[in-house]
Amino acid sequence: MPRSHNLSPFAEDFFDRAPITYRIDTRIPVRPERAWAELTRENTLDWCSEINSIEFTSPEPHGIGTTRSAVLGHGRIKLSERYFIWEADTEASRYRNAFLVTDANIPGLRRFGEYTEVVADGDGSRLRWTFAVELATSSTIAHSVVGGVFRIPLGRVKSDTIKHFNTLPIQN
Repeated sequence: MPRSHNLSPFAEDFFDRAPITYRIDTRIPVRPERAWAELTRENTLDWCSEINSIEFTSPEPHGIGTTRSAVLGHGRIKLSERYFIWEADTEASRYRNAFLVTDANIPGLRRFGEYTEVVADGDGSRLRWTFAVELATSSTIAHSVVGGVFRIPLGRVKSDTIKHFNTLPIQN
């Protein structure tokens, strides 16, 4: 079994200052409540070719402190995640959450996390999704190379997600 590597915690501002970020900002044709339900359900992101599985490891109701495990990259990458933001404002149709990776089976990561926000946008939603990474090295060359490599699978996550939401039945 591969060794697990502990990652460092961080606060919300890391998503704005991380050395490597990938941002998705797109309109999707479903109401925010429906998008949020899809993004926070068991086995979410099963529509993404880069993701093997995502499973909650803590019981419902989900919120701050909720944990998940994720298997990515055709089973090569295993992550443990813990949510530190979880807000569902149904009156304003604004939903957001963020997690940090607590440990990973791949070396070289110092911090890694995701921030997701869904807000009303006309008769659909705006999905804002940020991936933030800091390597265990301070080498700008390493960050540049890894940032370029991350863009390939994250680009697939983006296109798979847009396709998924575009094929969901529209509900009023």
